[in-house]
Parts: sequence; structure tokens; C-alpha cells
Amino acid sequence: MEFFIQLAVILVCLFYGARKGGVALGLLGGVGMIILVFGFQMKPGRPPVDVMLIILAVVAASATLQASGGLDVMLQIAERLMRRNPKYISIVAPFVTCFLTILCGTGHVVYTILPIIYDVAIKNNIRPERPMAASSVGAQMGIIASPVSVAVVSLVAMLSKVTFSGKTLEFLDLLAITIPSTLLGVLAIGMYSWFRGKDLDKDEKFQEFISVPENRNYVYGDTATLLGKKLPDHYWLAMWIFIGTVAVVAFLGAYPELRPLVDKKPISMVLVIQIFMLLAGALILIFTKTNANNISKNEVFRSGMIALTAVYGIAWMAETMFGAHVGDLKGNVGEVVKQYPWAYALVLILVSKFVNSQAAALAAVVPVALSLGVDPGYIVASAPACYGYYILPTYPSDLAAIQFDRSGTTHIGKYVINHSFIFPGLVGVITSCIFGWVFAAMYGYI
Repeated sequence: MEFFIQLAVILVCLFYGARKGGVALGLLGGVGMIILVFGFQMKPGRPPVDVMLIILAVVAASATLQASGGLDVMLQIAERLMRRNPKYISIVAPFVTCFLTILCGTGHVVYTILPIIYDVAIKNNIRPERPMAASSVGAQMGIIASPVSVAVVSLVAMLSKVTFSGKTLEFLDLLAITIPSTLLGVLAIGMYSWFRGKDLDKDEKFQEFISVPENRNYVYGDTATLLGKKLPDHYWLAMWIFIGTVAVVAFLGAYPELRPLVDKKPISMVLVIQIFMLLAGALILIFTKTNANNISKNEVFRSGMIALTAVYGIAWMAETMFGAHVGDLKGNVGEVVKQYPWAYALVLILVSKFVNSQAAALAAVVPVALSLGVDPGYIVASAPACYGYYILPTYPSDLAAIQFDRSGTTHIGKYVINHSFIFPGLVGVITSCIFGWVFAAMYGYI
């Protein structure tokens, strides 16, 4: 009975924190800790310090990239690609947003490109809902495939001491599974989106709306574009510094013998990522005209600090509660997951929706799963399931897509759950998880 009361405390903190939004999710972890430690006299768990330091380093580098203008260069290149292939925008757009996320480590890069995606679609008489919803989902799916995302580096850190049939999971080993499975999931989203909804010329509601001249002008409006703008050379330099650093990190992950030795072993990729992300930010500041004061003011930094706080509070609270009951739970829950491996992925999806963060979901679920004896191979194979906040249309990128779609085709339905993002999300994540299991099996992790 005591266990269920403590579980209820955690769930209430999660629900209320998610409802309040922002850093509230992490701060509510303090309420949970007070109740668990002072009320139930439980031994405090260990905060995920390694994970938090990685988040800090990655966010600092990505926010510096945005402040330097390097992100604008990436967006300009992305727009050029989409305008060359306007008929295929429903497939091209989610790949573009996914790749931007993979390069930058955050799905928040989608905000700047959404008006361009809408413009390409509406000017070519393509239902904007098709590429807009797919692009929002594709951007978030790219997080688990990014070498510099908080979710990936956190998962690597948590699995760094785990062995899989006598071998350890290296940084590139995880990406070798998550990158192809994610891209196949994004392809499935694009193929689904190509045919979804009515064509604009057959949509009675849309045609009635644009029959009013003012509405027609509002829907088709002015062209949103970054093309034709000459970006300063230091914008390009910042982009190449960032991409070059990411390439070096990937190279060191592939060739561990090139890393410095500590106690006769190469230093872990957890430390390598931290070092080189800080280096990337420093080099951008040194060699470009970036104002350091602007770094902490942009969206990437803000969202990153929210993720950091969420991981801190949620993971510490969950570690404290489940760590105290690990002996009782290990046998029962471990056996359930062994019989029904998909149960782990389902739990991860639901927790992701509660916390609205892939990194926070992984930080909350993975340590508990490992302590309960869940096969770590299942954790690797089901990594794409950490994205579940498409279930309800409350995530900022989804809301932004709705606002940028002036045609009204990207929408929230009468029953809330019937919105534009749920089916692309389900199609993409389920497909990615299926192929995640395929690739994990190919590489011998399950």
C-alpha cells in the first residue's frame, strides 16, 4: 500500500508540473523529494549529474550557434532544397526538419522553417496540413538520432556501464540504430501525409473560407523566404565550426584508440562530448562576431535549461522512490517485460507525454528499467519511443504549426485527441521502433 501512495505522489508531481509547464516540471521534483525523504524517511537517490553536465554542454554550444547566425545558414540551405521540389513538399519537408534537428540537437529549430513550409505548400495548392504536421513530428523524431541531442547523450551516459553480451554500447553504436530507424520512420510519415486530407480544390470548408477576398489575401499572403538574403561570412564560419566539431566527435566515437587514455582505457564519450561541445561554443565566440550576452536569451538556451531542470527534478525523485523498492519490483516487473518487451516502449511513450521531453522521459524511465532487470537491449531497440508528446497537441512546435498554417487545415479537432499530429506521430514512432528492433537484432543487442 505504501508503494502505491509513493507512486501516486510521483504521478501527481508529474501531472501538475506538466500542466504548469516550463521549469515547473523539474521544480515539482522538490515537492516529491520532501514527501519521500522527510515524510516516508526514504534514502535520497543520486541526482543524474553526468547527464545534467552533458545537457549543459550541448545546450551551450547549440545556443551559441543560434546566437551566431549559423542556424540561419542551415535554414537558408533547407529552404533552397524545398523550393526546388515543391510537389514533393510533404516528403521533403519532414526530412529537412529532421536533418536540422540531427545537426543542431534540438527540435526547436523548426519554428523558423515552418512559415517557409507553409508558403511552399499553399503557393503550389498543396494542403498545408500535410507537410506542416509531418514537419513538426519529423523535427522531434530527429532528436533521438542526433549526436548532440540531450536525449542521445543522456542515453549513452546511462548505458555506458552496461554490457551487452560482453560488449559495451559506444556512442556510434547507438546512432547506428537510431539514425536509420528514425529516417525510415520519417519516410513513413511523408508517405502517409502525401495522401491525407482533401485536396484544397475539393475541400468545401476551405473553398468557402477563401471565397471572402480578405480571407483569401490572408491565406495566400506575402511570400516568406530567406532566399536572396546575403548572410555575413561569419554566419557561415559559425556553421562550419559547429558541424566540424560534431564530425570530430563522431570520428572519436568510431575510433576510441584516438582518445586519451585514463587508467589504460580511452576516456568515455560522455566526457568527449562535453569537452568538444564547450570547445565548439568557444571557437564560435572567438572567431565570429557573436555577442556572448545573446546566447542565454534565445529559444535553444531557454528550452535547454528547462530540459536540464526537468531531468534534475524528475530523475532524482524517480531514483529515490524506485530505488527503495527495487528488490520488490525487480522480479515481477522484470518478468512482465521479458514476456512482453513492448511494455517498456509503451511506458516510455506515456512518460514522454507526461513530461513533454525525450531526455526527461529517458532519465526517468531508463535507470528504473535497468534496476528492475529489464534487458538493456530492449532499451536500445525502443529508443525512438521516447517521443510521445504528439499524443495531445500541447507541445510548442505543434502549436506553432497550427498558428503558421493560415489555411486552417492544420488543426485541433472537436475532441482534442483528433488533431493533425497524432497519426503522423503514431506512424513515425511505431515504424521507427519496429526498425529499431530490426537493427538492434542485426547488431547483436537483442
